[in-house]
Amino acid sequence: MLPPPEDRLIVALDFPQADAALSLIERLDGACRWFKVGLELYLAAGEAIVTELRRRGLSVFLDLKFHDIPNTVAAAVRAAERLGVGMLTVHAAGGPAMLRAAAEAAGESAAAPLLLAVTVLTSMDSAELSSIGIEAPPAVQAQRLAKMASACGIHGYVCSAQEAAALRSGLGRQAVLVTPGIRPHGEDAGDQKRVTTPADAIDAGADYLVVGRPITRAADPAAAARAILSEIEAAISL
Repeated sequence: MLPPPEDRLIVALDFPQADAALSLIERLDGACRWFKVGLELYLAAGEAIVTELRRRGLSVFLDLKFHDIPNTVAAAVRAAERLGVGMLTVHAAGGPAMLRAAAEAAGESAAAPLLLAVTVLTSMDSAELSSIGIEAPPAVQAQRLAKMASACGIHGYVCSAQEAAALRSGLGRQAVLVTPGIRPHGEDAGDQKRVTTPADAIDAGADYLVVGRPITRAADPAAAARAILSEIEAAISL
């Protein structure tokens, strides 16, 4: 069963300090339940920020994009499980051995986070992929990596909403698709190359939407979040 609209929005806490992240949460006034802790905030605040979010009854998406040798990634997955996070990212480009090690580590505990294989970053387009020797367009590369991750026992994927429909078709309803690069109509794309509106992402088959600056830099973050939730709810009801 799909989560309700209020559980499908993940706010990206891309801040250099814990105080700024917690202040934003207070300003959201309970509008959101899921929060993403990425490299910037985790390096600044460490495990303490995850512990504090969990203490407040919030769900945590730990987005550290593990990409290392299999043993190291497996150990990192076990460490993240002890923090009580709900979602955790690994780079699909790490390859089958790494992905299998991560999936096996997660399978050791019923409380393990949902592993998400990152396919193609939303900041990358065909030119960026070509510069690192990948001549396939983003959509093809995302499908290739997701299929490989699925065969390794991982059932969650991070992809642009522009690839979500193809991944949904190829992987089925059981796949969990998390889409960053979400921008409401009229918002600047910033450093993202492949962006989509909340409604279009839902229509494409996304389960969760990750939204950062359109909420965190809004004059009224709670109003911005509720507007996106309304768009999600309207798309679901169609």
